[in-house]
Amino acid sequence: MIKSLIDSLAEIVWNFPSQMPLMVILLVGTGIFITFRMGWVQIRRLKHAIDVTRGLYDNPADAGDITHFQALSTALSATIGIGNIAGVATAIHYGGPGVLFWMWVTGIFGTSLKFTECTLSMKYRRINPDGSASGGPMYYIEKGLGWKPLAVIFAAGAAVCSFGIGNSIQAFTVADQLRSDFTIPTWFTGLVLSTLVAIVIIGGIKRIGQVTRILAPTMTIIYVAGGLTILLIHADKIPATFDLIFKYAFSPPGMVGGFAGSFFMHTLIWGVKRGLFSNEAGLGSAAIAHSAAKTKEPVREGAVAMMGPYIDTILICTITGLCIIITGAWTVTVDGQPLNGSPMTAYAFQHGLAFLGSYGRYIITAGVLLFATSTMISWSYYGDRSVQYLFGNGAVMPYRYIYCIVLFIGAVAKLEAVWGFGDIGLGVMTIPNLIAILALSKITKNITNDYFSRPQVPYKRK
Repeated sequence: MIKSLIDSLAEIVWNFPSQMPLMVILLVGTGIFITFRMGWVQIRRLKHAIDVTRGLYDNPADAGDITHFQALSTALSATIGIGNIAGVATAIHYGGPGVLFWMWVTGIFGTSLKFTECTLSMKYRRINPDGSASGGPMYYIEKGLGWKPLAVIFAAGAAVCSFGIGNSIQAFTVADQLRSDFTIPTWFTGLVLSTLVAIVIIGGIKRIGQVTRILAPTMTIIYVAGGLTILLIHADKIPATFDLIFKYAFSPPGMVGGFAGSFFMHTLIWGVKRGLFSNEAGLGSAAIAHSAAKTKEPVREGAVAMMGPYIDTILICTITGLCIIITGAWTVTVDGQPLNGSPMTAYAFQHGLAFLGSYGRYIITAGVLLFATSTMISWSYYGDRSVQYLFGNGAVMPYRYIYCIVLFIGAVAKLEAVWGFGDIGLGVMTIPNLIAILALSKITKNITNDYFSRPQVPYKRK
């Protein structure tokens, strides 16, 4: 009954009306509008974004908690997760190879959304009495628009969502993967994960930044190296794979993932939905992490945030999708049922790296473990900033303990509906944030023009 209710609500959020879903229009439409409003800032200012991320403009004296690179690492740790492994596979399972094209579209236009929401978050962030920073859509909705009720809705949605897409989905997938590969009891995985995450998040954003600075690049390098090896081995199949992606993007097959009569809109929805789950552009979550960066220039951190969708969707999701399609994993059935989720990606890596034997699939196991752990760590920060906004500092520490308890429950429970629950949470957070992005786009445009009209001089270290 619960699963049926969640599925129905997720259907309303993402597929209403069925002819042209409102959520797809809002996400893609806002991304296109902001991209042109900002003059394709994600292309024209990409070099500057790379320079800021490299630390050329880091000034330790600026207000904030973490460096530009740590802020990006924290945000990437939240977005590079199960969505890049199981999420891409699920999208291809239900929507066919063409979903990868629509994930690219979501990623490209998502870069401008990331730039806008993180720039606004920095402009309207709050520096607390202890010197720490608090920011995110709830602050620019309240301060920029004066719409306190809408800010509360976003913060409440973010707090609840942190227990779903940032916690339960991750814990369940890790526990299920380790149980499948090594017969490790789910309760043991849940206990170890909740303990490790607690050790990190109890220390707050500075400790989170220190951990994600190492974890995010390490896990990305391991996964990308494995995926690129598969693509090199099967390089002769890459042109045909791209032909398949573009063909099915607009003319999907008539039978996808057991869905008879699949058509263009079905593929489009899955591409956008999993694209959002992957990079969280338009969701507003990354703006919470980026608002903790040490800088006086809001646009500077907005530029850093643009790097997220490029790395997350354009690079990592593309590698996952290409590996799945090239190896034929998306067409494989086991006991009459098509593969789905991380088992589909594991199949692609095992057969794509045949020279490693059965060990190829363990790259996915390691990826699931590292990606999910980093996501759980980073999403706890999103949740505690939202709880702080709603209830004050006194509620932050209890939230962190509850978060770890829910993590354990997520690992041991039968959570067939967690993906649907996550999709609902995405919608609840996205709508208020997109409204604010549109309403404040003129302000973003003005401060962006002002920033780039001034010469930007790198910080000189002694």
